[in-house]
Amino acid sequence: MPNSSVKREVAAGIDRIDIDCTAVVAADADSMTIEDTVKEHASTGRIEDEIVSAIYDHADAIATDVVLRHTRNRVDWDDRIDSILTSKAFGYPVMLLVLALVFWITISGANYPSALLSKLLFGFEDRLTELLLRLHSPEWLHGVLVLGMYRTLAWVVSVMLPPMAIFFPLFTFLEDLGYLPRVAFNLDHWFKRAGAHGKQALTMSMGFGCNAAGVIAARVIESPRERLIAILTNSFVPCNGRFPALIALAATFVGGMSASLSNLIASATVVGLVIIGILVTLLISLALSKTILKGVPSAFTLELPPYRKPQLGRIIVRSLLDRTLFVLKRAVIVALPAGAVTWVVANTYIGGTSVLDIASGWLDPIGRMIGLDGVILLAFILGLPANEIVIPIALMSYLSTGMMIELDSASAMHEVFVSKGWTLITALNFMLFSVLHFPCGTTLLTIKSETGSFKWAAVTAGITTLTAFVVCWLVAQTANLIGGLL
Repeated sequence: MPNSSVKREVAAGIDRIDIDCTAVVAADADSMTIEDTVKEHASTGRIEDEIVSAIYDHADAIATDVVLRHTRNRVDWDDRIDSILTSKAFGYPVMLLVLALVFWITISGANYPSALLSKLLFGFEDRLTELLLRLHSPEWLHGVLVLGMYRTLAWVVSVMLPPMAIFFPLFTFLEDLGYLPRVAFNLDHWFKRAGAHGKQALTMSMGFGCNAAGVIAARVIESPRERLIAILTNSFVPCNGRFPALIALAATFVGGMSASLSNLIASATVVGLVIIGILVTLLISLALSKTILKGVPSAFTLELPPYRKPQLGRIIVRSLLDRTLFVLKRAVIVALPAGAVTWVVANTYIGGTSVLDIASGWLDPIGRMIGLDGVILLAFILGLPANEIVIPIALMSYLSTGMMIELDSASAMHEVFVSKGWTLITALNFMLFSVLHFPCGTTLLTIKSETGSFKWAAVTAGITTLTAFVVCWLVAQTANLIGGLL
């Protein structure tokens, strides 16, 4: 890494300096030229990196000889912190710990406000029902408007809003602090090897809050080719809409194997799923850069900014107004018609069987092939507008209630799923499919908006769905093989 103290000194003029012009000339005459440095170190790596590194090394050599600091004993804390946060030994562990801490704060902090908001919104559902009854509205209209559209809206808002209102301020805090450029610096090598851009690490991190926001964040990548790679692969990291299902299934099916270590096992499972999503992001980015999006990775000269004191007002405005409400608005627009369609499908009967059951029956052979079933696949399809409603749709179909429901506890949900033939492999493949499958409707609309074409939204849906099917099929076949050997 180029000497960051020199860069900060030149860019920000932090210290008052005195320069001896005679020493500059002497240093320049005695020092190795930039061309010589490049020739000496160009045996490995890309030539662009060698040129940039040589320029900074040359500047550092001159500055060391001619810069006189008035505060000779001043400790450069930025350099000391960077020596830890960007080191090979501690950089990645610190990144994982920060990510885990952000997830823990988001998930733990969102539980109470989500429950409170859910109670408030579903309490208002009763008022809407009373109003329609007083107006003598037909039963089907009540079903479409209240049990379909409004109930879906209530779920999406109560599940999405609290986590986003916590995650985005935390993300903006790290961004304002100056830590996110260090994350990009650490991951730049891996994304560069995948033929992508180092800044894709930033867009990927934003995707943990919301994939639509991650797609928008790809604007920071200057190269159109690399920006498109970042957009197409962003949904491989799970957003906050998918975390509730991942956590619930990890806690009941995986964590339930050991009562004493259930929380630890469940947490490790979710972190493992996140790591799988990151690895798949790198692999698909590499595949895209070698096929339909061929090209040479652009040079990424990252000037590590000095650490700054975060500005509270700026964090609130950028995270809540520019990100949270913007994404929530798009989610609501997509979720409303989806709720109506879901209710109609569940309450339209052909020969005494609901269209929902007929469709799940058609999909069942495909689902069984990848370790799932038809109900689960149909739940993901109907959950296209919002990932939050996949589990409620599955429960609705299993219990034949005709409307989306949410059980009182995770253990009750576990009992329903086990009674319908779920195993540990079913739960594992559900979680993998959830992480890797097609993005939600909001993200697809955002991709269309950012790329100016529905083509790339369709390509994204195709790539992610194919990846999810292949991974789940491999897991199912491996489990069957091991089961046969045992």
